Amino acid sequence: MKVPDIEKEIGIDLYTTSTNGIGGTLRQETDDFIVKEITNREEGDTGKYLILELKKSNWETHHLIRDLSRKLGISQKRIGFAGTKDKRAVTTQKISIYDLSLEDINNVTLKDSEINYIGRSDKSVELGDLIGNEFYITVRNTDLSIDELYNQLEIITKDIKQMGGTPNFFGVQRFGSTRPVTHIVGESLVRGNPEDAALKYIASAFPDEPEDTKSARKYVYETRDYIEGLKLYPLRLRYERSMMDYLIKNPDDYSGAFNVLPRNIQRIFVHAYQSYMFNRILCQRIKEGLPLNRAVEGDIVCFRNKAGLPDTSRIQEVTSTNIDGMNNLIKRKRAFITAPLIGYQTEFSSGKPGEIEKKIFRETGFSIEDFKVPSTPELASKGVRREILLHTEPYFKADEDELNPGKSKAVLDFTLPKGSYATTLLREYMKVNPLKMS
Repeated sequence: MKVPDIEKEIGIDLYTTSTNGIGGTLRQETDDFIVKEITNREEGDTGKYLILELKKSNWETHHLIRDLSRKLGISQKRIGFAGTKDKRAVTTQKISIYDLSLEDINNVTLKDSEINYIGRSDKSVELGDLIGNEFYITVRNTDLSIDELYNQLEIITKDIKQMGGTPNFFGVQRFGSTRPVTHIVGESLVRGNPEDAALKYIASAFPDEPEDTKSARKYVYETRDYIEGLKLYPLRLRYERSMMDYLIKNPDDYSGAFNVLPRNIQRIFVHAYQSYMFNRILCQRIKEGLPLNRAVEGDIVCFRNKAGLPDTSRIQEVTSTNIDGMNNLIKRKRAFITAPLIGYQTEFSSGKPGEIEKKIFRETGFSIEDFKVPSTPELASKGVRREILLHTEPYFKADEDELNPGKSKAVLDFTLPKGSYATTLLREYMKVNPLKMS
């Protein structure tokens, strides 16, 4: 089946389920996408941190935390959370606030959000507290009858269960939903060309952007006239505007232009390029007939930690002498096959998996040392390994779509571990352009 061009641009050029997709549209309504965080925290009645449940609708996490800190008159650094959540969704997660009374929070209201008291703790809510997320997703506006929709959902789900899950691709959100440019910028940075990287980030236009934005980007790309660019670029493009402002004051300091961006944004670029190569390696493994839920000689596996998640700091190579034992652990979800997010400390697999990894890497023309990024060493990445399969068993139902007369809807209920993308599962069901899932 034909894969949308935007997915090919991020390294995904296949589906692993064999039947046609159900089509449809995601997020017609905000509450069509419901996410609840899963943590292993247990709260008490005492401690310096106030622990709260935050339920929000149509809020970007960082923006809500910013507004909440302003209402409370405190620094954002006093508010802790385990992970950012989708904006166009109804999400529930724990947050912590240092040195705050329950009375203080009871006096605060924020639009489209609820804050409920859970308890207190001597430990803030942090990234390591996140185990995964539970999703309750409604796909609307499908052209299939209810019976046809149910049959399609049943076939696709059966395929997914037979494979043990779906490929653990990085979804389009990793690269930019309407403007998948981050990995392209990352490639230029790794090549030691910060000028090209800056220009691509500031001025590369993509088809699904608004016409005025595309026109402004095209002008700057062709002229490098950043003064005029500041007049043309919409205010919402604040990062591009910040970089142009810096370059006006500091001509040709393209590495410095990246330093005006928040640190988490800076890191995205090289990480996105690593993600692009990971997607390509995973696709090539599937094309060459290597399984995702059974190791072959040369694979590198990691082991389950106390929370039941893959621990990529504990890895071991699969050999002819241990392969049966390893596959027994994989079957019991106590071990996981991995592929590399390539960096300057990456050690490739051996055997057939290693041939695939090295082939994809050779095509880039890079050396491992290039990931030290000499032009901007603060963006260097040593690399890590990542599990290749998302273990999930979705539950589904089909029904009449009450918002779209004559259409049907699918409801999917599933959980995913942290660091994975719901769209990597949903794409197998829908088989549509990712913009219909954003």
